[in-house]
Amino acid sequence: MNREDFPILKNDFIYFDNGATTLKPKCVVDALDDYYLTYTANAHRGDYDNSQKVDMMYEEVRKKVTQLIHNQDPREIVFTYGTTDSLNMITFGFMEPHLKKGDEVLLTKAEHASNVLPWLELVKKIGIVVRYIPLTSDNQVTIENIEKVITQNTKVISIAHVTNVIGDIRPVKEIGALCKKNNIYFVVDGAQSVPHLPVNVDESNIDFLAFSAHKMLGPTGVGVLYGKLDLLEKMKPTRFGGGMNSDFEADGIVEYKSVPTCFEAGTPPIAGVIGLGKAIDYLLKIGMDNIHKYELELKEYLLLRLKEIPNVIVYNPKSTGGIVAFNLDKVFSQDTAVFLNQFSICVRAGNHCAKILKDELKIKNTCRISFYLYNTKEEIDRLIDVLKKSDQIFKIIL
Repeated sequence: MNREDFPILKNDFIYFDNGATTLKPKCVVDALDDYYLTYTANAHRGDYDNSQKVDMMYEEVRKKVTQLIHNQDPREIVFTYGTTDSLNMITFGFMEPHLKKGDEVLLTKAEHASNVLPWLELVKKIGIVVRYIPLTSDNQVTIENIEKVITQNTKVISIAHVTNVIGDIRPVKEIGALCKKNNIYFVVDGAQSVPHLPVNVDESNIDFLAFSAHKMLGPTGVGVLYGKLDLLEKMKPTRFGGGMNSDFEADGIVEYKSVPTCFEAGTPPIAGVIGLGKAIDYLLKIGMDNIHKYELELKEYLLLRLKEIPNVIVYNPKSTGGIVAFNLDKVFSQDTAVFLNQFSICVRAGNHCAKILKDELKIKNTCRISFYLYNTKEEIDRLIDVLKKSDQIFKIIL
């Protein structure tokens, strides 16, 4: 799908590591070049033509994000430096002032480090309690299992919409309704969902959503924090400096700007935000439903073909995201990745920043294939042909 838009694919390699970062279409790179070569200026600081153009381009992207995630107000969109940055801002800017000792936060053991470590810091700082929602035998999240662990002390549920190893799509609409019923804050890590399938924050009653540009065809170093406006107005900035204040005096009197500008101290990643806008245009033109449908088609085809290889272990055959986690029996995952690299096939190997998932999978490291819109069945066929040679793996990599 649209492979001609990705110049890097002229090189003879297969890229199956889209969960880590995605390739960039020429239109996104051109948008970055245009900013740097024809109208460079800082944002929200100048009264000359280039600066005003930058302001217009930058703010227009907030409106594009609202089209993508289906919220109503561009003021609910904060530009950050990535999903990790967004989740840290939520945890320390909003949750730390609003939670107290003994309050419970529900996670799962399939979460990325970015959605675990900040909460563990709050355990140390203010004494919150982190509890884990039990997963099913297929490593899925169900409403029934969430209801089993909710107590009167549960104040937050913070989970990925789609996990980065299992690739399971959580029922966020139902979880959002459950949170609303129980007066629980609902935080969603959208790093693996916003790039791949339709997301509707209003319909799903999501209080906060975090995602990254680089996982959805955009530049690195740019992220988005969505928050309901009334919650953002109660959130404290976690970075302080130029651009986010209206005034300050030597005696300590400070006046901050309104949401969302108060959360964007310093010079923002201007070119990256503009590139994110172009990436959103590109994705919406194709259609998020179409992207999701195509990825599932690729995944089902891969699972079918993997059955031809007797020593392959697949850990998530029933998940509905475009991710397959697997190992070759009795072969270390990194050895498999190095072997595939000899044939110019790029996969991820390791724990994928989900270090406590081993408690559920009963294995620490896996190989991960994560699809995107430019992958093809022909690439899968090449992968299978190589894996059929895996009995020679140590002759090839040693």
